[in-house]
Amino acid sequence: MTDDLAGARWFKSSHSGPDRECVEVAHFTGGVVGVRDSKRRTGPALIFCATAWDEFLASVRIDRP
Repeated sequence: MTDDLAGARWFKSSHSGPDRECVEVAHFTGGVVGVRDSKRRTGPALIFCATAWDEFLASVRIDRP
């Protein structure tokens, strides 16, 4: 994984309004996932392997009707 995240395609959750700050996520080859603060787009990002990201999502997912 390169430290250059300039070409990443970042997105926010569909549950986030357009004017609200939150985290943004980018998916990279090999299942690697980047997470960053939407208010600090040029700041640092956390990088997770696919397994760690899937486990995180499973732990916070809420069943919706």
